[in-house]
Amino acid sequence: MDASRNLYAILGIPPEATQEDIREAYRVAARRFHPDANPNEGADIQFRDIAAAYEILGNSRQRVRYDTSRRKYRDEPNYFTLRVTPSKRVLNALDEPQVIYLLLEIVPMRHDTQQQTKEARLNLVLVLDRSTSMKGMRLDKVKIAGRQIIEQLSPDDVLSVVSFSDRADVLIPSAPVTDKAGLRTMVSMMRADGGTEIYHGLKAGVDQCRRYLGPRLVNHVILLTDGRTFGDEDQCLELADKANKEGIGISAMGIGEEWNDAFLDSLASRTGGASAYINSPAAVVGFLNDRVRSLGSAFGERMRLSTAPDADVSLESVFKLQPSPQPVEISPQPIPIGSLEFSRPISVLLQMQMPPSARTGFRTVARLDVTGDILGIERQGYKVLSDISVEIARDPTPEEPPMAILDALGKLTLYRMQQKAEAAATSGNVVEATRRLENLATRLLAAGQEDLAQMAIVEARRVSKTHMLSEEGRKTLKFGTRRLLALPEPGAED
Repeated sequence: MDASRNLYAILGIPPEATQEDIREAYRVAARRFHPDANPNEGADIQFRDIAAAYEILGNSRQRVRYDTSRRKYRDEPNYFTLRVTPSKRVLNALDEPQVIYLLLEIVPMRHDTQQQTKEARLNLVLVLDRSTSMKGMRLDKVKIAGRQIIEQLSPDDVLSVVSFSDRADVLIPSAPVTDKAGLRTMVSMMRADGGTEIYHGLKAGVDQCRRYLGPRLVNHVILLTDGRTFGDEDQCLELADKANKEGIGISAMGIGEEWNDAFLDSLASRTGGASAYINSPAAVVGFLNDRVRSLGSAFGERMRLSTAPDADVSLESVFKLQPSPQPVEISPQPIPIGSLEFSRPISVLLQMQMPPSARTGFRTVARLDVTGDILGIERQGYKVLSDISVEIARDPTPEEPPMAILDALGKLTLYRMQQKAEAAATSGNVVEATRRLENLATRLLAAGQEDLAQMAIVEARRVSKTHMLSEEGRKTLKFGTRRLLALPEPGAED
């Protein structure tokens, strides 16, 4: 019996609830989330928790045992909170489906019992491409970044470095960071040769991370590559799924224009990691250092989101806004959403489709479950739940969406505009692709993003002449518009 789990919250009842209250709460939950009644994957996952909670609380003797064991957690602080803002609180009664957005903000809380000044302990593996195409300035900058990262780490941190081409070499076996001078020397010995086969390097990196794998650490693999892997993408994705189940995150960074961004996006998304485009060798140092600093500031780790829409509501998309904006795969659930930092929340935008409804009144939309490990006090599986409802009314008073959602949707529109332009170019619709890129340039100029706007104009001209986007332009627009989602509005307070 795990007394750290708040079974009353899982059933949505107060601790003083009667046995009849418990039975009724279970019946209501079963009607909403039982797999026979609700096909959504998140509903199945959450119903298992609900059934397990009812098995204990619905039995008077087990409930007494649980309540006794639970006493030490009654004064437990809220380590993080979940704020949910819907795009509308009152929906019009319509005979057609309509879209609703939910903005989720997972915010770390600060208490005297958990003041933490030192950074999180890292179990970090760098998996670095040393194929022939990395020869020269690219590999030189990777070495500089590696040496700087070693300087950032403390003896409490664990580091491994793996280099790969068409085979993998463990330059630095996973171990606490003690002999920094020796580690820097090992990084400097990398030499470029061979082709690019990511699976060999990634497998060696995950194996190294497993050596010190533990709930008290941020267990993370950072992959940097400049090329497309040969025939092993599916193996890499399967490995990422296994790593996610073990609590290992993977971040992926591509340098240059030859790597497969869709593949690296999927690789990172499956583990709650980040993916990024490095457009010059000089930027390698900043990107790698920033990512390591971000991991080191983790307050909560292995954060996961389970979304259980009602049976007639469908989850259409999930987009992580910050940190590290990127689309998130909605299956399998729970969805890994990475680390929760001390200094900033995790923000996620959900898009859901509501069914046609002629019936007025309040109705439930979805139940959200966020779980994570709190590193500072070694609290595992801390859970926060939120049940979302809206009102259905005929001819409701016009309601402006909250500014936070309007801002997110406005920036997300820019990202989706470049996606649609790319799709049009790929399908051979040159006129449509050109028009969308020109519109994107106009919107970017209005948003004060002159460099990105200029790139959109250049690519519009290129498409009209060559019928295709350049890889540099496509990646710059994709990752540039994505990055805007994490930026505050001009003039906004820090």
